[in-house]
Amino acid sequence: MTPILIGLLIPLLGTMLGASFVFFMKRDMPERLQKALLGFASGVMVAASVWSLLIPAIDMAHGEGAMQVVPAAVGFLLGIGFLLLIDELTPHLHVGSNHPEGLKARLSRTAMLALAVTIHNLPEGMAVGVVIAGATEGHADISLMGALAMAIGIAIQNIPEGAIISMPMRAAGNSRGKAFLIGSLSGIVEPLGGMLIILLASLFLPAMPYLLAFASGAMLYVVVEELLPGVSSGTHSNSSPIGVAIGFVLMMVLHVVMAYWHLRQAQPLEQLE
Repeated sequence: MTPILIGLLIPLLGTMLGASFVFFMKRDMPERLQKALLGFASGVMVAASVWSLLIPAIDMAHGEGAMQVVPAAVGFLLGIGFLLLIDELTPHLHVGSNHPEGLKARLSRTAMLALAVTIHNLPEGMAVGVVIAGATEGHADISLMGALAMAIGIAIQNIPEGAIISMPMRAAGNSRGKAFLIGSLSGIVEPLGGMLIILLASLFLPAMPYLLAFASGAMLYVVVEELLPGVSSGTHSNSSPIGVAIGFVLMMVLHVVMAYWHLRQAQPLEQLE
């Protein structure tokens, strides 16, 4: 149980670390830096959704030829649809925007900003949870090292996200302590969502390929809906694609290195058998 709990809490620690930047930065985050960080987060999430979720979903699925990709395709589309539904129903406000989305509600600007971040963080928690579930259930295509790589990768991209959340909260008139608290609490949905997925996966083991692809689709929806608009808006900057490239490569390398390390550790045991 302890490794599972640690894996679920690692991304939250990344969010809290990023939110703490509000105590050290005395003014708003420069637009160029914000674009670079959004690009970095996008790169990490795209790489994680492909390497750690979608490819294992295809490899794990039963069937031959084109039928092997059906669970991944169905799960991916369901993940997109699920986030689209939540986005349409939940009243929220994106950072840097003055136009609320979702159902009309009499909520404060701070509350709607927090809800927008919650929608964003839910797929990340689901992704970490489903990879941990696959590893603990003994699926050959997923290892605990792969789950740790996913958790660390999400935590790394949560650091700039935590800063991007807390800084506008401070600019909106909240105290530094309140801005940090809101930024930190926005990440609490990640371990909760991860634990929910772990419980569901233990009940529906044959559905693991669908769950992996579901989390992948949900994450890519967040990239397209939440992150890329912030990257492309405002003044043009080359920092965005540089951030995307660094984030993607970092997550890809982290995943492959962890998988290789796991194989190296398991090899002596296989030779003894």
